[in-house]
Amino acid sequence: EWPQWRGPAGQGHSTAKDLPLTWSEKENIVWRTEIPGRAWSSPVIDGQHIWMTTAIEAEAPAAEKAKKMADNFAGQPLNIVGKLSLRAIGVDRVSGKLTHNIELLTAESPDPVHQLNSFASPSPTLEDGRLYAHFGTNGTACLDAKTQKVLWTNRELKLKHENGPGSTPVLWGNLLIVHCDGSDTQSIAALNKLDGKLAWRTNRSGEMNPEPQLKKAYGTPLITNVAGREVVISPAADWLYAYEPETGRELWKLSYGAQGFSIVPRPVVGHGMVFIGTSFMKPEILAVTLEDKPKIAWRFNKQAPTMPSPLLIGDELYIFAEKGVATCLDAKTGQINWTERLGGNFCSSPLFADGRIHIGNREGQTFVLAPGKSYKLLATNQLEGQIMATPAAVGTDLFVRTDKALYRIAVKR
Repeated sequence: EWPQWRGPAGQGHSTAKDLPLTWSEKENIVWRTEIPGRAWSSPVIDGQHIWMTTAIEAEAPAAEKAKKMADNFAGQPLNIVGKLSLRAIGVDRVSGKLTHNIELLTAESPDPVHQLNSFASPSPTLEDGRLYAHFGTNGTACLDAKTQKVLWTNRELKLKHENGPGSTPVLWGNLLIVHCDGSDTQSIAALNKLDGKLAWRTNRSGEMNPEPQLKKAYGTPLITNVAGREVVISPAADWLYAYEPETGRELWKLSYGAQGFSIVPRPVVGHGMVFIGTSFMKPEILAVTLEDKPKIAWRFNKQAPTMPSPLLIGDELYIFAEKGVATCLDAKTGQINWTERLGGNFCSSPLFADGRIHIGNREGQTFVLAPGKSYKLLATNQLEGQIMATPAAVGTDLFVRTDKALYRIAVKR
């Protein structure tokens, strides 16, 4: 029902109805379940169960922690740990009971992650009773969600994330496709979903900045139909690529025409264009035409997002800057309809459900807005903890994961 990050089409749209407009720790909460570990992955839903990933962290020895801090030339705020247990968590949809806590992979002395990231930030993907979980350089695993048996693991896709994993995998046919854009190596790869073996891996071909830190990216691919064929749209550092999903053959690439690295937002498509974010230092939103020879139709660089993905509803494109500013653009022209400060800091991506826009921040607030060319804030709802994951909405329920717990939010009847 909710098989991947940002919903069935990966565009942040839900068919859920009758969701509550307001909630709090004491209002319209059906259940709240604390989730072990530290992770920002978003929930996926199949029948009775809600699945997430998490990372159980062991304290690193003092000498190891000191060495890794000394090697931190960029001066980033890092989370340095010892052994990792990377796990799949199952929660009963009706009762909220934690039903599964299954170890998928372990990692000894993993590379540090940025304090704003986690070791389990990529979201899992569900299909036909199988859960596919990717943890970047620390490995990929497939779990039989019914028998709780780990069917395969793969640790071939090694790279230096610098700030930890972020790219969520996508399924196409018998392939699990994932980005591998580190400071040391940059590629896109596909694993056979049946046995986990590497099916293809294609190196990025675009010329990059010589500075290794500016070569990395954390984007998630999007598969869409272009001129009657399915194409993998793949944002990487400095370049947008398109690939043939079955072989990994590069179809075309387009330079951003400006610096773009540490890409986080997932693209959205519509009006014959794909809308992407170039992320850090000089963030922009680009509208790229997909028909004929791809080109940049327009670009927008005022309060552009570094991490939240854009949301396309009809002719309007909604973006949310990290520092709490929301903007509505005309998707066809890039002209501003409105821009308003909501407050807080955003990492999570927006969700369109029950005719309303939902966006959560790191302060635990979820803002509910009415879509349209005029700004209208309908509600501001507060939960405990940080909202780093993107919500899911199924039936009449909204599921929100904070850094501490998973909530089922619904109108109390």
